[in-house]
Amino acid sequence: MLDRLDRRILQILQEDATMPVAEIGRRVGLSTTPCWRRIQKMEEEGVITGRVVLLDPDKVNTRVTAFVAVTTNEHSSDWLKRFADVIRDFPEVVEFYRMAGQVDYLLRVVVPDIDAYDAFYKKLIARIEVGDISTTFAMEQIKYTTALPLNYLPDKESR
Repeated sequence: MLDRLDRRILQILQEDATMPVAEIGRRVGLSTTPCWRRIQKMEEEGVITGRVVLLDPDKVNTRVTAFVAVTTNEHSSDWLKRFADVIRDFPEVVEFYRMAGQVDYLLRVVVPDIDAYDAFYKKLIARIEVGDISTTFAMEQIKYTTALPLNYLPDKESR
């Protein structure tokens, strides 16, 4: 169970994971050591699963975002494992979901241009058979965040 200080620490880390612990502590009203202990505890408990650097897609030549909807008649666990193994081999796939509804799987693919997407598509269908692939391309990114909302956490203070 996370308290108000843990939530604030998480919010700060989601905004800037490089912020020194002393500064995080100052912002939440803790000294460095108790703040560091809280962060370590959240890492040990799996609340914090990693720390990453976010890159500018234009500067690393991945300007095109494609959302790839995959449907299949194969629904066995063996096929899913094979499909997941194939998808893991493609660095262009930055998100991969099993879906409910008309689409079985949804991929977010980033590439430099449409020709690179076409090459990705050809490699994908050469490696595994799927029923149908439908691709839509993002024209503009209006909102993007890696920060998860913390307002759904149970309130430790109210228990």
